[in-house]
Amino acid sequence: MTEATFTAIDWFIVASYFFFLIWLSWKKGVGEESEENFLLSGRKVTLPAFVATLVSTWYGGILGIGEWSYQFGISQWLILGAPFYIFSAFFAIFLAGKIRLNKALTIPEAVGNCYSKRAGRLSALPIFVLVSPAPYILMLGLIFQFLSGGDAPYLLYASLAALFSVLYITIGGFGAVIRTDILQVVLMFSGFIILLIYAMAEFGGFGQLWDAVPEGHRDPTGGYSIQYILVWFFIALWTFVDPSFHQRAAAAESPKTARRGVFISIAFWMAFDFLTAFAGLYAFAILGPGLEQPVLAYPVLADVLLPIGLKGIFFVSLLATIMSTLDSYLFISGQTLGRDFLVRYFPNVRANLLTRISILISALLGILLIIIYPSVIDLWYVIGSVFIPGLLIPVIGVYLKLFRLKTGFVYATIIGATAVSFLWLVLGTIYPDVDGGYAYKGIEPFYPGLFAAISLWLIGRDRDAK
Repeated sequence: MTEATFTAIDWFIVASYFFFLIWLSWKKGVGEESEENFLLSGRKVTLPAFVATLVSTWYGGILGIGEWSYQFGISQWLILGAPFYIFSAFFAIFLAGKIRLNKALTIPEAVGNCYSKRAGRLSALPIFVLVSPAPYILMLGLIFQFLSGGDAPYLLYASLAALFSVLYITIGGFGAVIRTDILQVVLMFSGFIILLIYAMAEFGGFGQLWDAVPEGHRDPTGGYSIQYILVWFFIALWTFVDPSFHQRAAAAESPKTARRGVFISIAFWMAFDFLTAFAGLYAFAILGPGLEQPVLAYPVLADVLLPIGLKGIFFVSLLATIMSTLDSYLFISGQTLGRDFLVRYFPNVRANLLTRISILISALLGILLIIIYPSVIDLWYVIGSVFIPGLLIPVIGVYLKLFRLKTGFVYATIIGATAVSFLWLVLGTIYPDVDGGYAYKGIEPFYPGLFAAISLWLIGRDRDAK
């Protein structure tokens, strides 16, 4: 692996960032022990804080974005951008306000209140995996391995980064996550604006760049099949079942704040996608097509272009983009396992303590997953394809009567649709298509699971739902 030219000044900037995270976590963190404060910051999150925490949390896969835009150009917008804009808007219109008015603190609690306590506990298990922080732990490991010149395996750095997040999240709860996210969203935009300015100075403006990159990088589809592109649109349904969206909508100071906040966040994501897409194109134009690890396109470009000090600031922006999502997903997955599942079996242990223990368990599961799937894109694809089909209809049914299921069919949908997708994934892994990937018999694993879920909904829809 190429060794980054990182100076003591740059390392000081990075270290200052981590110390500042600890300080923000301690500030007002200890003592926020009521459950509503610990999990939802008292449901008093204002519009600016709501936007900051949602924008930074939902855009954590920055190295995966760089890998994609470096290799496939502007198709990033169609495949990794547009589906999430669309379904985020639907979330704002149909769900955000209803979630804020719902008394439940978490998705499993809402499922339990709507259907049965058993259904709520059952939903907690796939949600726990769905929000695994594995992709973000992997990215942090790769960044620190790059900065250290590859002296140690990325798994070591990934593990240390995960345990650091466990430390400061367990101190302050959701309030700590929000305080750090406000800082992170400023850093993520600043770093990429700096990188683009230097890239333009080195190579030329956007017009010159557009003429220089291959035709495939200018193709909105990236050369992918319609079926593959549609899978990513379906995976964007993740928005409807993602606990970070639900948590932030529930924590907003009003339903209006929740709805407006999502729409404003979409505008910020579109702006940041512009920055990241063109940074990927500049990486291809400046570094050439032979980059050994495309997932490190942004770090390598920054190492080549940026001077001392600004290089440290850019790497802090990368870390901030990833850490914001890692923090939230660690917190939510720990909350889901501890409060919504384990508390039933450990009634004498406080829910907040179980949440803190489960945050550590979530970090350990994330480390295990990156050993099995050491690719950011693969982790997104596999986790989304397996767990979204079984959760989608039961969760939406909590808030929209049209999708309400009879209680028995909730169990069948969560277990059955998830099992079908998982089986198809296993078959696609054992008997892959000639083009690779996880499709079996030319069909991506998401589709059979979704078909099973829709079939069960048609049979078991609760037509008497009130």
